Amino acid sequence: MSFRRFIPWKRSSPAPAAPSPPPFLLQYRSSTFFIVGTICVAIFTDIFLYGLIVPVMPFALTSRAGIPHDDLQRWNAILVATYGIALFVGSPIAGIYADHTSSRRWPLMLGLIALGASTILLCVGRSIAVFILGRVLQGFSAAVVWSVGLALLADTMGRRIGLAMGYVAISLSAGLLFAPLIGGAVYAGSGYYAVYYVAFGLIVLDIIMRLLLVEKKVAVQWIKASNDDGVPPTAQTAAAASSGTPRADEEAAVGTSTAAATAAAAQLDSTAALPPTPPESSTFQRICILLRSRRLIFALLGCAIDAGTMTAFDTVLPLYVQETFNWSSTAAGLIFFSLFIPPLVLSPPVGMLADRWGAKWLSLAGFVAMVPLLVCLRFIDHDSIHQKVLLGVLLSLLGVALTFSNVPLMAEISFTIEAEEERNPGVWGSKGVYGIGYGLFNTAFALGSAGGSLLAGYIHADFGWAAMSWVVAVWAAVGVIGVAVGVGEFRIGVPAKPKLEPATGVGLMVNTPPANGSGKTAIPAAANPEAENALEMAGQTTDRNKAANGTAL
Repeated sequence: MSFRRFIPWKRSSPAPAAPSPPPFLLQYRSSTFFIVGTICVAIFTDIFLYGLIVPVMPFALTSRAGIPHDDLQRWNAILVATYGIALFVGSPIAGIYADHTSSRRWPLMLGLIALGASTILLCVGRSIAVFILGRVLQGFSAAVVWSVGLALLADTMGRRIGLAMGYVAISLSAGLLFAPLIGGAVYAGSGYYAVYYVAFGLIVLDIIMRLLLVEKKVAVQWIKASNDDGVPPTAQTAAAASSGTPRADEEAAVGTSTAAATAAAAQLDSTAALPPTPPESSTFQRICILLRSRRLIFALLGCAIDAGTMTAFDTVLPLYVQETFNWSSTAAGLIFFSLFIPPLVLSPPVGMLADRWGAKWLSLAGFVAMVPLLVCLRFIDHDSIHQKVLLGVLLSLLGVALTFSNVPLMAEISFTIEAEEERNPGVWGSKGVYGIGYGLFNTAFALGSAGGSLLAGYIHADFGWAAMSWVVAVWAAVGVIGVAVGVGEFRIGVPAKPKLEPATGVGLMVNTPPANGSGKTAIPAAANPEAENALEMAGQTTDRNKAANGTAL
């Protein structure tokens, strides 16, 4: 029941025929809750399998691949960097494919196949070449999961993208937190192969959820079929409203706002002619437009710095606490609790603040706090209770700072795309650029991961812990400058006002010029309004479409 149903001549193409019967439990499998949950599980699985071998790999390199202890630090850094390089190469490809494919679900399945293959190689590998190949496949899997998954979240959440990135950060932090702990404990208690039994069990869960997922734009064909049975949508909505169910209330609200949108559109069409939308840009042109954005470039820089900081600890911290405090692999995994528990608690609130206030202030505060904390890590230099407590406190505060610096920057990708669409309606064409945008985010994240891992690993091996902490602090200081100069805008305590009022629909046609001057409205494949109208409340639908590449209901 959307605005386009009331103006059928504006449809760019006939609706696809609906299969019969619809998928089992379609309403739940295409719900926002299930889609967000599936993507978060996919991200958790990817990060968990990445981090599961962080405390185990140094021992595996020595016992299974025959690497001398003196070369252990360098090869461990190379393996972590290999993952980042594969992520760097695969992310743009996955992002471009995500914006061109008719479904984001099948790329997610392909990524899962690569993840399973990488886990098998790491499980059975007995040479450094097999370990490297396993990390390469793991990086390609992550490229698909992050590029396609975050684009699907942007499709689904719209103006609540900051909150969505908060949930993503929880999945990221939970994976980074529990993977080293479980990996170290299982390895110490049951041996090498038992670590991968845990991994395979998690992959099975991920397979089930990805197979069950139904995108909203796919679910709309069955919903349209139910609406095309001869009963007008408004009559269906009114009849459903009389049933008194919460679902009926949502559909009644949709029908009310749609009728208002129709009246407003008719009034605007009679008073003014709208300018035509520019011709649809090629993929290369859209990438160039994105890369010309100052906000995007500095947001990507900040994401790269955050990634480098996190992977620096993945590379150096387990070996350093083993050498300094004589800790086992289990204890080395436990220390990551200090770093990743704060994001588990703070990420959704920080994401909501980013939706309300923008990314700049929050991210800048995180980077400013990060610099002195990284410098203070140099004081951890001997074995004592005081030193262990100090390390835990510093890592906890760093976890808070990383949450404030990272979550708003992830949302800033979507904010930048929306802002460009507001300035130049139709610039992203009918398919949108969320896949490309988050593919670039993954590219920056991968570049930062590889750089931070290699930099921290080699400096720690050649110059020691104190020098490494200084270098990472300077790395974070660059982020302070970048965020202050280029990210977002300064807004203090003022929420972002919606472009459209749900009850009136006054602005609906203002931001929706014809796609090619022929009177057809461009609706991106990634954000089908009819699916949103059938599956979400009217107010949520309005917010959702504000991020949907300048289209309207």
